[in-house]
Amino acid sequence: MNDYDQTGRRMVNNSFGMNKFLTKTYGWMALSVFISGIVSYLMGSVYHASLGLIPSIVGIVIWFGLAMATSSVAMKNSSLGFILFMAFSVLTGGLYSYIFISYSTTVIAQAFLTATVDFVVMALIGITTKKNLDKIGTQALGALIALIIVSIINAFLRIPAFGFVISIIAVIIFTILIAYDSQKVKDAYNEYGSDIPENGLAIYGAMTLYLDFINLFLQLLSIFGGNDRD
Repeated sequence: MNDYDQTGRRMVNNSFGMNKFLTKTYGWMALSVFISGIVSYLMGSVYHASLGLIPSIVGIVIWFGLAMATSSVAMKNSSLGFILFMAFSVLTGGLYSYIFISYSTTVIAQAFLTATVDFVVMALIGITTKKNLDKIGTQALGALIALIIVSIINAFLRIPAFGFVISIIAVIIFTILIAYDSQKVKDAYNEYGSDIPENGLAIYGAMTLYLDFINLFLQLLSIFGGNDRD
């Protein structure tokens, strides 16, 4: 009887811990999206400011550096990792401030709403499905690498129709990755939750999901706003 009670108690604690972890992960992810949106809106819509060529190049270099540093630092020092994550969100908002200059508010709202619905549905699928998504997730990552190469080529060719097709494919890829990464975040807690600080894992997961969402939003924005730029 004693053994049964102890087993049951561990299962309840694991379930509670998982729910707490996921709430924290998605909460921080939502906070980072909110911060990026506010910074982008203030710079682009209120102050009508966007970064020039040189500042943008420097910003992109720092952006990549922060992206790599945040995940690494968070595993060792979650407080510093969180600060870097928020700084990363602010920088992302600044880099994409041109959105509020180039696109109408209606198009931005349509893209954001669609991305949000897509994200919520696929995240729920990733968290709740019992099917292992490793295979399809790996295929999506491979397709993303190929798509990046094709996008670079198209940057020189400048074929609008080709760019539209690329955006459609990218939406499909990031939709799959949202489910895949959501499952990986859950699996990471189950596998490493007792070895790595929970906050560090949550920041790592929030960063991954944030990047999925932002890229999905940008591709949808490109599709919806292709012929509707201010």
